[in-house]
Amino acid sequence: MLMRFDPFRELDRMTSQLFADVRTPRAMPMDAYRHEDALHVHFDLPGIDPDSIELTVEQNVLSVTARRDAVHPEPDELIVTERPLGTFTRQVFLGDGLDPEKLEATYRNGVLHLTVPVLESAKPRRVPIAIEGGEQQAITAGQAA
Repeated sequence: MLMRFDPFRELDRMTSQLFADVRTPRAMPMDAYRHEDALHVHFDLPGIDPDSIELTVEQNVLSVTARRDAVHPEPDELIVTERPLGTFTRQVFLGDGLDPEKLEATYRNGVLHLTVPVLESAKPRRVPIAIEGGEQQAITAGQAA
């Protein structure tokens, strides 16, 4: 068995327990990427009760809030506690080209997956160009001639 020795880890853990306020919101790790016509965002929320997850969108700000409470029964003696407890929160600023009205969310295996579609007006489109002599040629927006 491989064991890692970190003499300061226990000190850091005790310090954070003594001085951290459980009500202080904590950040959650996330990945975001665009695939085809949607923005996909993944938030790591392991051990979170799905009923505690709250999503709100106000103007162009998406807020995600979740809560993890202690799971051990009260009379039991707690030996080690390294998993953070309390409220986790994250805010993401959505660009004007996204449609938050059609946002979809799923929670599976401790990961919250959001899909935000791109607005039709923000998608690349073909623009017809009139050529002298009456012919027309369609060129994709952003395409070099």
